[in-house]
This record gives sequence, C-alpha cells and structure tokens, in this order.
Amino acid sequence: MRSFALLLITGGVVFAQNAIFTKDILPVLQKHCQECHRSGEIGPMPLLSYEEARPWAKSIKEAVLSRRMPPWFADSHSGNFSNDRSLTQAEINTLVAWADGGAPEGDRKDAPAPRTFTDGWQIGKPDLVLDTGVDFKIPAKGTVQYTHFVVPTGFTEDKWIQDIEVRPGARAQVHHVVLYARPKGSRFIAAAKPGVGFVDPNAGEAPRRRPQQGNQATLYGINGGAYEMVGVYVPGGLPYRTQPGQARFIPAGADLIFQMHYTTNVKEGVDRSKVGIVFAKTAPKERVINTFVMNETLRIPPGAGNHRVDGKVTLQRDSTLLSLFPHMHLRGKAFEYTAKLPNGETRTLLTVPRYDFNWQLTYDLAEPIRLPAGTQITATAYYDNSANNKYNPDPSKEVFWGDQSWEEMLAGFVDLAIPIGMNPVDLIRPARPESR
Repeated sequence: MRSFALLLITGGVVFAQNAIFTKDILPVLQKHCQECHRSGEIGPMPLLSYEEARPWAKSIKEAVLSRRMPPWFADSHSGNFSNDRSLTQAEINTLVAWADGGAPEGDRKDAPAPRTFTDGWQIGKPDLVLDTGVDFKIPAKGTVQYTHFVVPTGFTEDKWIQDIEVRPGARAQVHHVVLYARPKGSRFIAAAKPGVGFVDPNAGEAPRRRPQQGNQATLYGINGGAYEMVGVYVPGGLPYRTQPGQARFIPAGADLIFQMHYTTNVKEGVDRSKVGIVFAKTAPKERVINTFVMNETLRIPPGAGNHRVDGKVTLQRDSTLLSLFPHMHLRGKAFEYTAKLPNGETRTLLTVPRYDFNWQLTYDLAEPIRLPAGTQITATAYYDNSANNKYNPDPSKEVFWGDQSWEEMLAGFVDLAIPIGMNPVDLIRPARPESR
C-alpha cells in the first residue's frame, strides 16, 4: 500500500488526509513519544506498535491539539533547545488526520526500524548501578520528611562521569530525588549511616518568617566542596548527560547521598531507588557542575494571583551555560531566566510562560552560552496563590520557602561547564585583582 497525504486548507488550517500508522504516525511516535511511552517509563501506556497505539487514537488527537503532549513549556521565542519535544504543526495535523480517518495501520513493511532501548535506563547500559541499600516503607497517609540514604561508592580513585541517571523505585510516591556526591571527610549529613533512612532532626520546623522579601540569592551547593549535586530525578525529567570533552566529577572515597522526597497517596509503598553511572572513556577538558539560583526570602501574600520573586547571582569567573531547569511547587505559575552581561547587555535565556508542577523539564541549550566573569544571572518566578489556581493547597495562607509541596521554592537550576582545574566555589567567590 502506498502512503499519501492530501492537504486541505480550511479556515487557514492545513489538515493532512489519509495518514497511516506505519509510514506517517510511527516515525512521529518514535521521535517524540516512545522515550516515555514504553514499559517501565513514566508514560501510562506504551506506544511502540500499532496494536498499542490504535486504542488511544482519539486520546492522542486530544492531547496533541491541546498541546498537553508531548510536554514542552518553553516559549519558542526565548531560545533554541536541543531536546525540544514539541511537535510541529504538520506533525499535529498528521496525528489528527490519522485519528479522524479511522486510524489505519498501513503496510507493515513501510514501518521504520524499531527504536532500541535499554530496559530500565535512558542512558543505555550503565557501567555501575548503586541503590539506596534498603527497602524503605512509605506510609499510606501523612507527611514524610525528607529522608537521606548514604551509599558508599568504594571509589579508590577520582572518577569522571559521562552520564548519570537516577530512577525511583516507587514512582507513584517519589516526588523527587536529589543525588549528592559527598567527599571523604565532609560533615554534610554526617549523622546518616548506610542502609538506614535518615531524617534531619530539624526537618519539619516551620519556616522562618522573614520581615521582608529580598532578591539576595546564592548558588546552592557551591560551598567549598562539602557536597555537590550530581543527579536529579523529577517527573518528566531527563538523565544528566555530558557532551564530548566534558564530564562530572566524583572524588575517590566519596559517598553518594540520595535525598528522597516522598509523597503519600493512600497506598503504602516500598522504595529502593537507584542510580546508573556511565564513566567517561577519555579525560575531559571541562568539568560540568549542577547548581541552582535560589531565594529563600520568598514571601507570597494570601490570594496573590501573579506574585513575582527574583533571585540574582553574579558569577566571578568565566563559565559556559549548558542547560536550565526551573523548579517551583504547586503555586508556581511562570519562570524566566535572564543574563546581564558585563557590557550591559541583557539576554533572555529561557521563558516558561505556563509552568507545570507535574512535568518539570530540563531545557538543554542547542548552543552553549559563554558567560564571562561579572555576568549576573536572574531567575524570576511567578506564583499564583489565588483561588483560581486549582492546585493551590490554601489561597488564604501566606507562603514561605519550604521543602514540602504546600510551601514554595525558587530554584533555577543551571548546568555550567568550567575548566578542569577550577574550584567550583570560585564561581561565587570574588577573585583577587591579580588572579583574574
């Protein structure tokens, strides 16, 4: 059977007719959907074959017309991103025409070769897999404070990491995971022991009521080497990868610390989250670090429908921006990153006009951006604390920084590439005039 498409123009919209699965639809699913819509991944149903996709034809039509799927929230005018998941209008038209035309299969010999995946991993087969070391029981109800699991790496030498992927064991109850590398001798979470979930005894205290909101911020984790974020899991997120010549660093003797944020959902669960690591095959030329611009002084008034909070950090050394990942909680509405360069030029790096707490995405720059010393990065968050926000836990409450979802955060994650020999703390530590 020969596939063909007849284009009809009605009211300024172009529609494709006679689209068939094997030749027209499967390539779109492979490119945009199958990474998540396959066994063991976050998609609720697999879309690898005609038999799997055909029952969902009308749902696919609705999802792509509303642009609810695939999830992608960056304003197209704010930058170009190598991992852009969004569909073109032609692809949307083809999917709609297929559903409206009875969702025909077509000739199977016209189908492209299947995509190959490593079961359980997006990074391919890891060189090393480590887990939290214990089956942690999650209650059906109540609040679970942030729980930490210490995992010794056993590394006898420094390691450079090409790719790293954190995967939850109890996906339905894992809100997010932050993976830290803790160097030998660090006192970070010092009381935690391997094989036992540890809760900071100060966790759960009411956030401090600061007298006013400010714009002072910092780069989280850039603190003299006590720990470094080397991986994150969030719903809809991607593994941490690096480009040729770049790698992340885990020193000899380091522990990995899983910081787990669990949410209860009326069902008990058991979690044993894990991390897969692919080591760099050659010595890198640049080190990649992950950190975020934060502002713990945020204070959102009751009922505010579009409350703005800024976090600003000035870089003290040259670096290269690779990716951006905005993070807020249930009142998050929109997010923007800008960079003010030393020459006075202001550049918009990313605009997310419709933030979705359920799909927290990383935006990888198609072209890395050089940020010279003196560049000021601003992360701007907008919050909807009004009754119009259907996810709002309580619009009558004033909201402050906090770990739990009913509190808020301004966390503008960034991946930065720096020279191999640079101490990451130097990014925010003013340089002596003679050392620049």
